[in-house]
Amino acid sequence: MDLGAARVLTTPDDHDQATDYPATDAPATCHQATCPTTDDPVRYDYVVVGAGSAGAPLAARLSAHPGRRVLVLEAGPGRDLDAVGVPAAFPTLFGSEVDWAYRTVPQPRLGGRSIRWPRGRALGGSSAINAMMWVRGHPADYDEWAEHAGEQWGHRAVQPYFRRIEGAEEAIAAHHGRGGPLSLRRQLDPNPLTAAYLAACAQVGLPRHEVANGAEPDGAAEAVVTQRGGRRWSTADAYLRPAAGRANLTVLTDAHVTRVLFRGRRAVGVEYLRAGRRTRVHATGEVVLCGGAVNSPHLLLLSGVGPAPQLRDLGVPVVHHSPEVGGGLRDHLVTLVHADCREPITLAGATGLRHVARYLSERRGMLTSNLAEAYAFARSDPRLALPDLELLFVPGPFSDDGLTPPDRHVVTLGAVLLRPRSTGTIRLVSPDPLAVPRIDPGYLGDDEDRRVLTAGLRWCERILAAPALARHLDRDPDRADPVGGDLIEARSQTLYHPVGTCRMGRDAASVVDPDLRVRGTVGLRVADASVMPVLVRGHTHAPSVLVGERAADLIAAAEVAG
Repeated sequence: MDLGAARVLTTPDDHDQATDYPATDAPATCHQATCPTTDDPVRYDYVVVGAGSAGAPLAARLSAHPGRRVLVLEAGPGRDLDAVGVPAAFPTLFGSEVDWAYRTVPQPRLGGRSIRWPRGRALGGSSAINAMMWVRGHPADYDEWAEHAGEQWGHRAVQPYFRRIEGAEEAIAAHHGRGGPLSLRRQLDPNPLTAAYLAACAQVGLPRHEVANGAEPDGAAEAVVTQRGGRRWSTADAYLRPAAGRANLTVLTDAHVTRVLFRGRRAVGVEYLRAGRRTRVHATGEVVLCGGAVNSPHLLLLSGVGPAPQLRDLGVPVVHHSPEVGGGLRDHLVTLVHADCREPITLAGATGLRHVARYLSERRGMLTSNLAEAYAFARSDPRLALPDLELLFVPGPFSDDGLTPPDRHVVTLGAVLLRPRSTGTIRLVSPDPLAVPRIDPGYLGDDEDRRVLTAGLRWCERILAAPALARHLDRDPDRADPVGGDLIEARSQTLYHPVGTCRMGRDAASVVDPDLRVRGTVGLRVADASVMPVLVRGHTHAPSVLVGERAADLIAAAEVAG
């Protein structure tokens, strides 16, 4: 199996003993026109672009059939950084070589700030740098997907997929599948303040559940995490490494795909940059884009699929006029509130020598924390049928995406806007494939979003004031965070859940159809968070894996149909 700079992907049990091949050159920085060009003599049946939350399961399922030749192209490096495996260390990965390190354009409703947008650039994609929370979303969310894209995406239809994905430990198996490849676990050593938070939620009318967003729409829960043995368990661990021995699966890392190759409107392969060389590879079956809500629309635009006037203005030949490519962007915005803790028991001390030693020797302790150890769902208005707010709890400091070193012991609550009305765009700024696209989430462009977030901050204040949590806190009025617009402008950031930029639907305006085929083309699909027509009341890792699994079945069905 050709992995270039990647670790040899062996079985899950061999993860820690994986061998490194020599690294390739740094990712190419040449312009497309000046790079030498070669053709890969191998023709693959399927080319999968991106080895992330959706791409890894898709590639593994496709390659399970020995008659299919599958190529996976991943822009990120093959070897993991040490911090990838350490759950509490994920903020240190932001801005590193495994992060695309995107930023938004200045957001007028957030004080003109440019917001950091981490996206995974590694085997496992964003599942290699996320907070490991497994929160599927409410059943009604998928029934809303079905309104856009048919019953095959409704709640009843997707439940078997989640159970196929999930490999839950016995303690939580009543709510999850048990036999799947993605390891789901209770947290090994939750902070004592997390129990206080859950008790405080109950005191303000948000009762504790094993899973918060199932049959009971309101309530709180301790986060279920994608970990095994105190380590992160990404989709690379769950899907790609077990498939590594297959002769029909090739994974190339440090391979930055620059465009889809078309013959007429049929996708026949892709072009990618690797070690300063441009290579064209051909697909006899299909090309599947799994780059996520930024990279998949960016690649479609570079390849001539998008709003024709914009493409022509930039000199990109138009393959198909698809006005919605890059539009419809939605993201979960979170506003953070902090409170001082009277006891030195928060995650501010997680990097102390004692905790590091315990993690290295036992894989236990504070460093197994995913930081956001608990969450609750609530409503901004009691008349609503379903929650429109999530209330995250971090038993420690978290600001500036967790990159600001703590100077004292605090706890963090986050009010999350679950169903934003505001939308944004991903736009091409240059035909140069290495030019970063323009990311404008349009945060708080609709005034209703600000009203809902303000209600979420009031919920946070109620929880902080509830006796179970308040006894641990020092609520000095001079240090208290204000509730309202100033805090929203100063302390809001992404929750890392962008979707919708290649929306699926039954209508002709949708970018992809319900089978994830790109409209106006042949042999090209998109399978990742960009196809989601509705942002779920949950976290987007779980539905992204679902999309990858579902795409594999859709492709298999197309093979049978001929």
